[in-house]
Amino acid sequence: MRQSAVSSGTMNTNQSMSRRSFMAASGIGALISPTVAALAQSPQLLTKRSAKPMVVASANGNKSKDAAGLTCVAKAFQSMTGGADVLDALIAGVNILELDPEEDSVGYGGLPNAEGVVQLDASVMHGPRKQAGAVACLEGVRTPSLVAKKVMVETDHHLLVGPDAQRFARNMGFKIEDDLNTVKSRKLWLEWKRRTDRSPFLKPKERAEAWRRAGQAMVGEGLIEPEHFHGTVHCIGLNAKGAVAGVTSTSGLAWKVPGRVGDSPILGAGLYVDGEVGGAGSTGHGEASMFSLGSFLIVEAMRNGMSPKDAGLTALKRVVANTVEKRLLNSRGKPNFNVRYYALSTKGEFAGLSLYEYSDNGKRAQFAVCTEDGPRLASAESLLPGRPSD
Repeated sequence: MRQSAVSSGTMNTNQSMSRRSFMAASGIGALISPTVAALAQSPQLLTKRSAKPMVVASANGNKSKDAAGLTCVAKAFQSMTGGADVLDALIAGVNILELDPEEDSVGYGGLPNAEGVVQLDASVMHGPRKQAGAVACLEGVRTPSLVAKKVMVETDHHLLVGPDAQRFARNMGFKIEDDLNTVKSRKLWLEWKRRTDRSPFLKPKERAEAWRRAGQAMVGEGLIEPEHFHGTVHCIGLNAKGAVAGVTSTSGLAWKVPGRVGDSPILGAGLYVDGEVGGAGSTGHGEASMFSLGSFLIVEAMRNGMSPKDAGLTALKRVVANTVEKRLLNSRGKPNFNVRYYALSTKGEFAGLSLYEYSDNGKRAQFAVCTEDGPRLASAESLLPGRPSD
């Protein structure tokens, strides 16, 4: 990112240059300095402003439907423009996917871990309130996004995990089920298990690689959608008052090591929202988003003047630069996985970004949008041509 040069010399107390203008002029921390300046401003930043309402989500946000025939983005938009709080509206939309047994990347029926157990992660962030909540490795609750909101509202914490997250959910009145697998998700797990019978005799890293290869082979055979192998739903929205919020929910990497947590419940990785700037979220290879803190990077780049599109491409370039392990590279020396980002500014600008132009099944990278014109799928901007497996 371009930084301004500073001429040499000293600054005395009689100079009128403020600390904020000095940092901007000096180029100290192209992404950090605007953050420091913003934090120094008063709470009056939370003034109301008018905006064009919209909802942006991963492509599966315009697939599953509720009893009224509404998809995630359509439900969220309807609720938001009907007067619901922006975060509540987005969660209502995400719940449609979490409860859909045919959506095997999120919630009930999500593809389980290596032991056949469905473990769910989710996070929520509310821009104007500057609040967040998340859960990870949550078992037995179909709607982890609602539990994440309870963490935000009912505790002083941002993240609860594992059995204690489940105990918290039970205490909050959520129904706890013994098994969130469906016939479909269990059948797929059994097929994966059959293919990896010998892997327990391998060394840990070799076993993990054998598990990954078996899962990718199932993707290649069409048994699993490429987007669902690292399946997630991300949904972010802006209401007419300029309030922004976001939700990310997932069943995580298919056949993951039990206890594995990806980017979805990690603030700054799978989701980040700043009420004065906008928000971003990710789907795809969670470890890559965690290592790059892509969602935070996108929001900070937008704070620094970048458009959502350019900010998202910047985050994807960081993913490529950070991917150097041979096992994670394809024949072109590029990542052998996909990452997608979704960005929305408080100005109403938005973008969907994909590391690759196409999924391994040949489908064009898309994302979901809903405005007053209704829900639709839009083509995502891509950083690299072709597919991850090329």
